Amino acid sequence: MDPILVEDNPHWTNPDAYGGYVDREILPKAEAMLEPKEVLAIVGARRVGKSTLAKLLIRVLLQRGVDARNIFFINLEKPTFIPYKQDPSYLQKIYEAYLKLAEPDRSQRVYVFMDEVQIFQNWEVFVKAKYESENIKFVITGSNSSLLGDTFATLLTGRVLKLRLHTFSFAEFLRFKEIDFSTKIAIAQNRLQIEKAQEEYMRWGGYYSVIASDSDEIKMELLSNIAEDIILKDIVPRHKIKNSTEIRDLFHYLVSNATTLLNYSSLGKKLDLDAKTVKEYIGYFEDNYLITLLSRQHNKVTETIRSTKKVYFNDNGFLNLGVTPQRNFGIALENLVFTALNRTDQRITYLREKSEVDFLVGETLIQVAYDIEDEKVLKRELKGIEEYRRPGQRAILITPYTDGEADDVEIMSFYRFVLTELNRF
Repeated sequence: MDPILVEDNPHWTNPDAYGGYVDREILPKAEAMLEPKEVLAIVGARRVGKSTLAKLLIRVLLQRGVDARNIFFINLEKPTFIPYKQDPSYLQKIYEAYLKLAEPDRSQRVYVFMDEVQIFQNWEVFVKAKYESENIKFVITGSNSSLLGDTFATLLTGRVLKLRLHTFSFAEFLRFKEIDFSTKIAIAQNRLQIEKAQEEYMRWGGYYSVIASDSDEIKMELLSNIAEDIILKDIVPRHKIKNSTEIRDLFHYLVSNATTLLNYSSLGKKLDLDAKTVKEYIGYFEDNYLITLLSRQHNKVTETIRSTKKVYFNDNGFLNLGVTPQRNFGIALENLVFTALNRTDQRITYLREKSEVDFLVGETLIQVAYDIEDEKVLKRELKGIEEYRRPGQRAILITPYTDGEADDVEIMSFYRFVLTELNRF
């Protein structure tokens, strides 16, 4: 086992092992979560950068002067560990092997990073035992929201800090492209570059491996591989799904219906599945951070929960994987706005009676329209806001490139909204 442990912990011999890693916006928040003893759980879809964030935290600890030997990282998804995934006691064997090899100073805090911890069944039993008996700070990562499910919640009540990681935000994308947006002057000066970057981001999303490629063909292949990995490596085996074709077909059909209202019965008829199965499969997609279901706003919480859902994909790149090749710019922009809003801590719902408002975020009404050059389109979007707006309530109409005002509604380009306004939510 020693070679595996050495491979996963290059910082034991090279303090600059993670020097070339790209910083993430969420890093300062994650750093603050290193101080308390509580377990830090980093959750998010496959390949959003959870392992990278963990290694950035290791870099922070080294910079703070923590002994490298007191920092242990292990990727539990290695083929070597798969035969033992139903035996949580094997985690103790891994930990003991680390203690024997690295010989950390146990009079000081030991930092244990467990990557893709959900691979091991009942892993929380091991974590709880060590948490209570030793001076250990656990940082765990996982690719489904059930990582913090009922069993975990019961065993580790009050002992966990949750951190959700997304793909690159538009601001992170611009930094990757080395486009300055640090001031309003810089945004104005670099407007054309920012708008061009926005078009690319709206089409391909924010997965690092995707945006790092210059080939559209490779981008498509990477996005397809990510979706396939989530479905075939996480969902299918975990839920013992016998016919993987059914759930894959449902995913691709959902892509072609992004931002629309869900009707489980209708989807079932089109795919020859019963409505219960469709609902279960969609629940699995959401549990593994492929999609988010948005509820309709209602004064009663129970009615909001029971309301018809709208489906959004958590990265715009997936919109390339639908059953039809046509691109719908309106859908792409609305989905992109949702992914930006979903990074905030605000509650998000939609409004729908006679008219519809795409998002209610906190107390702010947000409507999305790709093209408002047509007067009829602009009036329709404003009418939806007018139906629900209370006196003094803020309302924003987000477009790709237009800024201005109409009927006391702020009109903002997407890039202006996410770069200058989103942090106020």
